[in-house]
Amino acid sequence: MGKGKVRWHLMMSLDGFAAGPGHSMDWMAGVKAGRGVVQESIASLGAVLGGRSGYDALAERYPGRASKQPYGGAWSGPVFVLTHHPEDAIPDPGVTFLNCDVAEAVEIGLAAAEGKDLELHSQDIARQCVERDLIDEFRVHLAPVMLGSGVRLFDCPGIEPVRWARIHDGDPAEAVDLRYRRA
Repeated sequence: MGKGKVRWHLMMSLDGFAAGPGHSMDWMAGVKAGRGVVQESIASLGAVLGGRSGYDALAERYPGRASKQPYGGAWSGPVFVLTHHPEDAIPDPGVTFLNCDVAEAVEIGLAAAEGKDLELHSQDIARQCVERDLIDEFRVHLAPVMLGSGVRLFDCPGIEPVRWARIHDGDPAEAVDLRYRRA
């Protein structure tokens, strides 16, 4: 069995937020990913690794069901939450809490994914993985909304630029042109 990829997959607002204040995801209501994107992602997804802040926000909103929220409940599988304090986490039978180094958490998640991909659902964990070169693929969907505040996509002052090669048939260094008008 092959080894899956570590992928950072998310929706982002036009002004660079991956979640609203308090890790709110309500702003995504009515926003759709491109045709087939969700199905493609679910088909290759083996496990999810999230962070404690996002988990706590979900666990308060969906008691005992936070682990069933990836892809709106359309996917099920191993869900891991990396935390320094697993003893005071809101329990969820579908979540395994990890208290270890991020690289070890990635290895645990990949092993549980059984050859499929491990998806990161935490901006802080993704930042740590970027710093350690642990991410194989980054996929972002730009939503036509500005939030003004919330959880930034990538907040890492002082880091050297991190370059990504766009996956498509053309020039991988070509910028993506976006054009919007006020709705």
